[in-house]
Amino acid sequence: MTPPLLHTLPGRRSALALLLTALLAGCAAGPDYQPPAVLADSALPQPAITVPGSTSSAFGAAQAWRADMDLEAPWWQQLGSPGLDTLIDQALRASPTLAAAQAQLRQAEELQAAQEGTNQWPRADLGAGSARQHISPSAQGLSGDGRTFSLHSASVNVQYQLDLSGGNRQALQALAARTDYRRYQLAGARLDLAARIASTAITQARIAAQAEALEAITHNQAAQTALAQERLRLGQAMPADVQALQAALEQTRASALLLRKQAQQNAHLLAVLAGRAPGAGPLPAFSLEDFTLPAELPRVLPSELVRQRPDIQAAEALVRVASAEHGVAVARLYPQVRLSASLGSQALTTGALFGGGSAVWGLLAQLTQPLFDPALPAQQRAALAALDAAAAQYQAVVLDALRSVTDALRAAEADAQVLATLERADTAAQASLQSTQHQLKLGAASDLQWLVAQQQALQLRSSLAAAQAQRLADSAALFQAVGAGWRGAM
Repeated sequence: MTPPLLHTLPGRRSALALLLTALLAGCAAGPDYQPPAVLADSALPQPAITVPGSTSSAFGAAQAWRADMDLEAPWWQQLGSPGLDTLIDQALRASPTLAAAQAQLRQAEELQAAQEGTNQWPRADLGAGSARQHISPSAQGLSGDGRTFSLHSASVNVQYQLDLSGGNRQALQALAARTDYRRYQLAGARLDLAARIASTAITQARIAAQAEALEAITHNQAAQTALAQERLRLGQAMPADVQALQAALEQTRASALLLRKQAQQNAHLLAVLAGRAPGAGPLPAFSLEDFTLPAELPRVLPSELVRQRPDIQAAEALVRVASAEHGVAVARLYPQVRLSASLGSQALTTGALFGGGSAVWGLLAQLTQPLFDPALPAQQRAALAALDAAAAQYQAVVLDALRSVTDALRAAEADAQVLATLERADTAAQASLQSTQHQLKLGAASDLQWLVAQQQALQLRSSLAAAQAQRLADSAALFQAVGAGWRGAM
């Protein structure tokens, strides 16, 4: 009889060759991750050296662009408000949104650690058992009495799966990338929370300034209405004039009520962002005087931007996840080798369980090569499609980041121009008001003319406050857009 294949020397060589072929093919399975191409620096328009200022006022000063700015420090400190710094620090500690993101990061870290232990180390199980059995000779066609006995056993089983195809390595890379994704999500959530608090605080300051101007306008219109009613009583005005002034006064009062509602809602939002219930404890009452316009703004290149923004880093982490999972799907097409060993003892009595004649052991090496499984190629194609989708999503995130930075750059320049225009208009309105007041003293102007000039000046002052707040908010938005401070938030 011809001996089995493995019992012959040529057979052993053939088996060894097949094993080496499977090993080399498995090592090639699962492509290594290739990072996305870095954007060209020309993809982002660069601003002029400075944002020109208009006046020497707090919000009309020029701003310089700096390429070597420290972007790891908390950017909100550039706004110069100790109250804002304190509120953001409290929010970073008390926010339930951040607590959820931190818990998700811990979950990802523990899952990664668990998988690392599973893939890098053998699994060992301790087993012990005791059974009571009865053997009946009649069941086997024999005569005699049955036998009842006890069988005790104890064993240690060890299992380990060789990573010939690289599937375990790719699975670990996927989990590591998911951990990085959660880490970047946490950093992004912190920066987003800080940005929302800063924006809400600036909005609160803008509302306070406009409410003050609107209250003054209300008093002015009330005086105009009273003066028109007196002229109507004297027969020097028409009823339509009084009615028009009364309508304007009521409209201004309605605007003041809407502004008050916005202030209350803004305060509620600020409390929730800080991790408090609305009305639970006092909050800072921000005004524009509490803030300082940053004298320097960050200037970054697209090649730096992809490393600065946590959302871009998170999107790249998802690309790494998809690449590793594609490698896992490819590895399933190649041989899988599992090694196992067991050492134990069996005896009829517990006293003889660990005797010399009760030892039992076993060794097993199992090689599995898929021959026909229509699901595996489909799973590989699905993983490749997921990789393509993650790469496309990464490009979308990068493009959106470029848009937000470009918008912030242009907003910084436009805000300075708008503020300069309104400051010139405010200067002209104040000069007109002083001239009208001087004419009023000389009798060359009426009270109504002076009230109209005062109303125009107050309306411009309200618009000026809104422009100042907008320039401040857009400067803060630029720091957020370039991802400043996210490494400190990790």
